[in-house]
Amino acid sequence: MTAAPLRLMLVDDEAGFTEVLAKRLRRRGLDVTVALSGAEAFTALEAGSFDVAVVDFKMADMDGIAVLRGFQKRAPTLPVLMLTGHGSEAAAREGLEAGATDYLIKPCDIEELLARITAATHRSGPA
Repeated sequence: MTAAPLRLMLVDDEAGFTEVLAKRLRRRGLDVTVALSGAEAFTALEAGSFDVAVVDFKMADMDGIAVLRGFQKRAPTLPVLMLTGHGSEAAAREGLEAGATDYLIKPCDIEELLARITAATHRSGPA
């Protein structure tokens, strides 16, 4: 019997980037749900359960910290990794201080991202 695929929510308002990353993660066996805004992410969270979320730090409708805080209220055990395209150490520190499990700087290596996702889900235990 094979284990169920890891359920990941990818939250990023850059549709092209998100589409490519989701495709690459699906090819590696993950069950990926894409949300192109914070509002879409909250709707997706209400509709299903996830093992981990990867959230962009800077989006048009709300920033990643607001999404992280919303996730903490709705699904407190959900590990959240922050993605930042701005390479700001301050942004990364802010995300970690707000409760993010980890962070990566865009563009990130797919294998590094998978390793961080796996580590985050093992730290938090089953959802």
